[in-house]
Formats: sequence, structure tokens, C-alpha cells
Amino acid sequence: MRAPVLRASAVIAIAAVAAQIVYPLVNGEARDAVTVAVVALLAAASVTHAVAVRGVRWATGMVLITAGIGLLSEILGTATGMPYGCYDYAVGRLGWSIADVPLVVPFAWTAGFYPVWCVATRLARGPTGRIALTTVGVVGWDLFLDPQMVADGQWAWCVADAGLPGIAHIPLTNYAGWVLVAAVMAVLLEIVDRRGLGPKPPPSRDGVPTALFLWTWLGSALAHAVFLDAPELRYSAVYGFLAMGVLGVPLVVHLGARLVRTDQSEPDNTPTA
Repeated sequence: MRAPVLRASAVIAIAAVAAQIVYPLVNGEARDAVTVAVVALLAAASVTHAVAVRGVRWATGMVLITAGIGLLSEILGTATGMPYGCYDYAVGRLGWSIADVPLVVPFAWTAGFYPVWCVATRLARGPTGRIALTTVGVVGWDLFLDPQMVADGQWAWCVADAGLPGIAHIPLTNYAGWVLVAAVMAVLLEIVDRRGLGPKPPPSRDGVPTALFLWTWLGSALAHAVFLDAPELRYSAVYGFLAMGVLGVPLVVHLGARLVRTDQSEPDNTPTA
């Protein structure tokens, strides 16, 4: 049963990438629909993969942690400004809402968190390293996400000059909030993982989330630098590339070294005279 589910996760991931490629080509209601589709497909790919390689119980825990805490933090954030700062979502653009938070938003946390966690698992030498790398990677992902969605008018911040150069309209408190929430998620998922709620697959089984991580890191940097119109996204292209690169660069080195080892281990079948 798990092999078909694993293949399904790859198909869904390809559909998510295709939807992201469409995103810069559309506007208005069509772009809103594509935004929802991208989040739904990325979340579905992550959950399906988790079920296939880590089991239903582990995947359920992962969704409850990421989507559940994500939703609670967003409801608290829009109501009180904690922990991210003062912001509001646009009304009626991303479908149904709970307490003014679009229902698709918590699943964006799932979609962004799981690939980063899988890459951190491959790179880290222990739980502390995995928690730290996951936190950095998720915040790096938001350095792409937040500027892009704000440029598209999906939400707006109450300040205009409290952030990083070039994207000062997104306050630094936002990233502090992401550090806190991502770290809490990572710690809780570490507990789930330690309790043996599912198998511990080898890194080779994490091809789908690893590919999604690389696509998000490199594809988002390219899209922000070249294909999306808002000039402030040229800055987020750099910020996101550097932050996600804390995981991305070692990952590329690791995968490259693995390819070299595989190539060197293959027998030389060249005939001799």
C-alpha cells in the first residue's frame, strides 16, 4: 500500500510545482485560486509522503502540530498582534475563514514545515541540531512567503518602516514570531518522532520533500528576482536565498558527495585488450 501512496505524493508535488509556475502568469481571482491550489497541493504532497514513509500516526501528529499551532498562532496574531505584530488578512480572497484567518493558511505551515524538517533530519547530527535547522529553514521560507503575499495584497501590516532594508513594511517582529512558533513546532515534532509513532526512514526515502525544499529555495529566489513584478521582491530573493541556504548549501554538497560515491562504487565494466 505504501508504494502507491509514495508515488501519489510525487504526482501531487509535481502538480504543486506546475501550479507555482502558473502563478506569475495570472492575476486577480485567478491568482487567488492558484494561491489556494498551491498551498493545498503542497500540503497534500507533504501529508501523503509522511503517511507513506512515516505512518498514519506520525503524519497525524505532524498535521496537528503544524496546522493546529499555525492556526492558533494566526488567530492570536490577528486578534492581538502577538507573536508576529499587527496585521490583517484580506477579506474573501482565499476562501473560508476562521476568526478572520483563511482556512488555507494553517496548511501553509504544514506545506512549508515538512520539507524543511526532512532536510534538517538529513543534515543534523542530533535533536538540537534538527530543531535549530528546522527553525532557520522555516523562517527562511517566510522571507520568501511574506513579501510575496503582501505584494499580492493577501495580508497587510500596520507598520511601514520596521523591517529589513527593501522590505521594511514587514516588521522584524514577524520573523521573531516565526522563530518562536517554528521552534515550538520543531520541539513538539521531535517528541512525536522520539515516541516511535512511526518508522524512521533512511534519507533516501525523503526524495519528494527534499525536491520540494530545493524547488522552494531555488525556484522562489528565481521567481522573486526575475518573474514577479513587485520591486521589493528583489530584496526578498536575496534574504530568502541566504536564509534557506543555511540548509540548502550543505544539502547540495551532501547530495553531490553522495552522487560521487555512488559513481565511484560502480564497477568498471570496460573491456580490456
